[in-house]
Amino acid sequence: MNNTQGFTQFSGKWQERAQLTWDTIALKPTKGIPTWGINDMQWSHLDDLSGNPRGSYEREPERVYLEFQQKAVGCCGGDQWIPTNPLSMKDQGYETEERSATTGSHEIVCDGMVIDSPEAVVEHLEKHWFPNMVSWGQNVEKDADAFVARHIAEEVDIQKFFGMNMLKWPYWNMHPHFRYYEYGYENYFMAYALYPEVIEHDFKLQADLGEIHNKLYARAIIEGGLPRLMRLDHDMADSRGMLVDIKTLDKIWLPHFARSIKPLIDAGIRCIWHCDGNLMDLVPRLLESGLGGFQGFQYEDGMDYEKICKMKTRDGDDLFIIAGVSVTTTIPLGTPADIRKQMKWLVDNGPKRGLMLGGSSSIAPGVPIENIKALCEGFAYYREHGRG
Repeated sequence: MNNTQGFTQFSGKWQERAQLTWDTIALKPTKGIPTWGINDMQWSHLDDLSGNPRGSYEREPERVYLEFQQKAVGCCGGDQWIPTNPLSMKDQGYETEERSATTGSHEIVCDGMVIDSPEAVVEHLEKHWFPNMVSWGQNVEKDADAFVARHIAEEVDIQKFFGMNMLKWPYWNMHPHFRYYEYGYENYFMAYALYPEVIEHDFKLQADLGEIHNKLYARAIIEGGLPRLMRLDHDMADSRGMLVDIKTLDKIWLPHFARSIKPLIDAGIRCIWHCDGNLMDLVPRLLESGLGGFQGFQYEDGMDYEKICKMKTRDGDDLFIIAGVSVTTTIPLGTPADIRKQMKWLVDNGPKRGLMLGGSSSIAPGVPIENIKALCEGFAYYREHGRG
């Protein structure tokens, strides 16, 4: 099979779970509800539930992680393929002395510059990021055909590894984001408040670059016959609400965000947003920008799942929802009965078409294996019976 053929080479070969995902993405009526992958980061779970001896995941992460998704979870499809991600944790969580800008680093250094003030953030943006983003956009446009072919080929390779019963869809997009990962929360958000014109210029240049990339991503999806679904992923809220005043986003972020994703929307690719924290103020604005659904949801922080699932796109269509059982409360702290109860609530209140089930995010070590088993049993039930 030739990678340049894209997914057309798989036509007629899709098996039941993968076909269920195709139909759900297309918002077709289906009997069953497909299962999204779950990222359980406890190695012993990956070994035990995939039927491998203890220690197998650490030695062969890709094989065991895939077997866990297919045999235990019954995964029908997903966008990220992160088989080595659990290796970043031990059974008690992260065990490293390394610290980043958002995890307690004593000194933040970018390109030899110490970022110790909002003025340092502005100086680094103007000296490094602004000229770099312009040149990156020019270079991508020069190599457009190769860029598109490379992205199609990468998806084909992963799909071949998955086989025909688990669908891979792309996880590519570029849009304006906060730069707290580079500069830390304190200095970045002080710069956001004190120098909004500089921050908006950063959002503008990010959107310029996003337009270029997203046009090419749209090309790759259409020319490669890939699933027309894209998840956008950037944390902009915590448990209390938005990280910045929503009115400032209306003025300096949302117009650039909408412009950056327009090539994907215009190509008929459904974009959905990963929800961390309480994003309720942003939800209607994201829909007005052209988004077509959501994934994740921290219900305990105020995300009103029932209300969101009743909302429509700006064109009046139903939303696509990947509903997750809570990985911060229900899965780690609840019982199997609690998991079954929340999953039923997700199904009963989710959209009638375009619903997938999973976990709300990654599952940290320490969860009782009985809860993971209950989660997987629930997935199997709804794949078979749907809402019936």
